[in-house]
Amino acid sequence: MTKLILTHEVTGLGEPGDVVDVKAGYARNYLLPRKLATPWTKGAESQISAIRKARKAREIATLDGAKFVAESLAAEPVVVKAKAGTGGRLFGAVTTADIAAAVKAVGGPVVDKRKIEIAQPIKSTGEHEVSIRLHPEVSAKIAVKVIAA
Repeated sequence: MTKLILTHEVTGLGEPGDVVDVKAGYARNYLLPRKLATPWTKGAESQISAIRKARKAREIATLDGAKFVAESLAAEPVVVKAKAGTGGRLFGAVTTADIAAAVKAVGGPVVDKRKIEIAQPIKSTGEHEVSIRLHPEVSAKIAVKVIAA
């Protein structure tokens, strides 16, 4: 087992600033090359506190605020324009960055693209459901309407 400090959120593992024990291969082949974690050292306690402080500043402050944002996002679908061919198939796919930009354009809050979870890649026009983690206890499900540009 290898001890690491997470620098980004990893679904199923932890939040930035968490100290986790993972298998050596997972650390060596996945987390470290993608810069999702750094090796844990005794002098890293100050680094952990800085990461946690930055995370708290970015996080929606209260649970009630997160619930309000979740309700406002679920009220109406977010529209994303993408290049499409015949039959509604997209050239490429709709990314989490595209969805985050569309939420901001509608007048919603600034959403970190890493907090958006897409169950299956969006490669066709129509309505799709996407989940956004707003708070550790609140997740909003929004409708994304993909239209041909």
